Amino acid sequence: TVVLRSVMEIGFASGENSTSGKRGLPKLRELLRRPRKDSDGLNDSPDLDLVYDDADKYHIEIAEAYSYTEEVEYPLNQKCFEELYNQYAGEKWTRISVDQQKEHILRVMEHVEVATHEHRMRAARAILYLCQGVFGEVDSEHQQYVWTLHNVYLLYECGVFTLFTELLNMEIANGQAASSALRKPAVSLADSADLRVILNVMYIIVETVRQPVSDVHTDHMTQLKENFKQDLIQPLACEESLCVILFQMVTMFCSGNAPHFPMKKVLLLLWKIILLTLGGHQQLHDLKNIYRAEYDLPAVSEDTVEVTRSMRAVSPPASAADLLDPSPKRGNKRRQTGLVKQNSLEEVNSDSSTGENERRMTGDEANNNTGAEGINGNGNGNHSNSGDDDDDSGDDLSPPGEMEVKEYKSLPWIPKVRKKDLESFLDQTRNKFVGFGVGPDADTLIGLPKPIHESVTILKNHLYTSLADIQVQREEEILKNHLSLGNEAVTQTPAELLYQGMSHNLPQYMIALLKILLAAAPTSKAKTDSINILADILPEEMPVTVLQSMKLGIDVNRHKEIIVKSISSIILLLLKHFKINHIYQFEFISQHLVFANCIPLILKFYNQNITAYVSAKHSIPTLDFPNCVIGETSDLTAETLETGDSVPYCWRNLYSCINLLRILNKLVKWKHSRTMMLVVFKSAPILKRALRVKHAMMQLYILKLLKMQAKYLGRQWRKSNMKTLSAIYQKVRHRLNDDWAFGNDIDAKPWDFQAEECALRASVDKFNSRRYDRNAVIDIDYQAVDNNIVSVLGQPVCLSDEFKQHYDVWLDREVFASTIDWNQLLSP
Repeated sequence: TVVLRSVMEIGFASGENSTSGKRGLPKLRELLRRPRKDSDGLNDSPDLDLVYDDADKYHIEIAEAYSYTEEVEYPLNQKCFEELYNQYAGEKWTRISVDQQKEHILRVMEHVEVATHEHRMRAARAILYLCQGVFGEVDSEHQQYVWTLHNVYLLYECGVFTLFTELLNMEIANGQAASSALRKPAVSLADSADLRVILNVMYIIVETVRQPVSDVHTDHMTQLKENFKQDLIQPLACEESLCVILFQMVTMFCSGNAPHFPMKKVLLLLWKIILLTLGGHQQLHDLKNIYRAEYDLPAVSEDTVEVTRSMRAVSPPASAADLLDPSPKRGNKRRQTGLVKQNSLEEVNSDSSTGENERRMTGDEANNNTGAEGINGNGNGNHSNSGDDDDDSGDDLSPPGEMEVKEYKSLPWIPKVRKKDLESFLDQTRNKFVGFGVGPDADTLIGLPKPIHESVTILKNHLYTSLADIQVQREEEILKNHLSLGNEAVTQTPAELLYQGMSHNLPQYMIALLKILLAAAPTSKAKTDSINILADILPEEMPVTVLQSMKLGIDVNRHKEIIVKSISSIILLLLKHFKINHIYQFEFISQHLVFANCIPLILKFYNQNITAYVSAKHSIPTLDFPNCVIGETSDLTAETLETGDSVPYCWRNLYSCINLLRILNKLVKWKHSRTMMLVVFKSAPILKRALRVKHAMMQLYILKLLKMQAKYLGRQWRKSNMKTLSAIYQKVRHRLNDDWAFGNDIDAKPWDFQAEECALRASVDKFNSRRYDRNAVIDIDYQAVDNNIVSVLGQPVCLSDEFKQHYDVWLDREVFASTIDWNQLLSP
């Protein structure tokens, strides 16, 4: 209310000073739309019901490919199509037969292949209009989608995608366009017009074919989809796949050699091609079980995405009002104080008690406890750990309604135990009870008491062998037995083919992606030496009215959010697919991400008002495609800019936040040196603030990151954050003998961290050299030996002049003076 009153005073004061009384409205609107600070009541954020998936809905993904400044080009595409089409046909496209449609597509393709640049691009715009569903001849979005689906498969069958791939290569090699853009002081939308048309056509084809098979699809379409996936995997005429070509465009853009490249469209196309060819989270789960079956490992039934969909975000108990009720039956005043302190991690509803302001914590307490939500229905007595003076832990003061919030009968995850953990446990117990160890032996239990036998049985029941363990063990065997196992048959999977194409320049690709991610992050400040990611969105003439400025501002923020979304998805897909394909491929890309400062970059991204970022609505629904071209279009007003849906979050922003957390988990998991980087960069308070976003999957990965570093944060931090520890116990998978919450036994010492990374890098380099470097020098011990006596004696031998001079001396000493049993020497 204080903020709103001050805003209203500023707005009315500025209105009184103006002649029309309306000049204060833009200022008022700006203040009302301004993101709130962390202290502006963010604990009242609602639960978010986002369903995490590989991508958003089809029409949203297509709309995000266009910027709002491209709105003027939709009629141009229609005009170019009609000029070519009306020369040969009199009826509408939607009324002619399929054979006639194919004939016209082939005629347009002939115009695309002409030498004149202007005619070529007008024909390309005509094909883009077909990809856009001939929106001038339909009346609804459903009809537009049906015709887009029909036209896309027709265009692919006629060879349009291959043709536009060749056009893309021509535009990449167009040095004239690059030099023209380099000479300009500011690159604008017009500099990338040709590339945007080509990339739009390719993106719509890929995204439309990527959609799951539905009732609209025919059997012929399903077969074309499989053929299209195979075409994307295979290398082109330049012996490089389309993904590698797009990665090269990213590096060229970041190096400053091609500032006119429309980077958002390049990244979106790259993301969707990887998603189509390699597969999403369901395909990953199936591939993982297929690879595990090849090594005789049991299948994994748990899917992280599916499990988290049924989880609830951590929040205070549902009966918080009852806990704060000052009635006598709730116990004495001292007990109530402890309960209030326990549940002050989220601010209590204002109607639950009259003395809310008196019960709120100070700023320091809020920083230590923000975002650590209560356990909904855990019922395990953890409440007695939070209050400093709460000694009566034996009293049962639970409210009557607390049993209703018990959602889980058991833990959401099956506990796991690594073989390393089992061996470490047995080694400690043998030294304690027997007095000596017996090495890596997990079966001999002689001399150990019965409780240890039971413990070992439980640990073995939950023993989990990962693909990574088997692959590392296999690689060690190959290095030891290079002659017998060195020539392994590598299955040419889509992930393997992509890694082979990327491996030589993969460090440059990762650095380029992180550079663009840094430029698109909302926390980054504009610098003169930073790359310009807005080249494909800024018009040639800057806006002159307030309305146009507001529209451009929304478009710029939307543009950055889409870039963050695409980059986070690309990196996550590469990490997950390379990890199940081979662990050292995953470690190779992970190390280069870490060396390129990916960890501090993600933490910098989260060091903002993350709840405001998740709830930001930088979109104008009336300007989204195809809304802006179907039906009656209304004039753009300030009220139109303000309107939006009632969903309390932005799907792409929350999706990006989850992806970045998953990337951070992938990089840090089981790596002590990288975990220490989280501690050094003081990530704990940053991550705890992000817990305010009430989404179960996002909170799960935050709690995982906090669990990794809990043992390094000290006793005082753990004592002040008991709610966070309780949430970790409830939400995160248990490692049965992991003392993460106590820090009694730290596996790695600080001076071992560098050695750990160096050993890992050496193993990765050996793997890459053995499998992918055909010019690598083979160790002399593993080189082939000629064992044919005729061949060996027939080889020319170069003798030095000194040897020739003293040949007689050598002959007497080495031949005549030695007794040689020639029969034994020459016997087989």
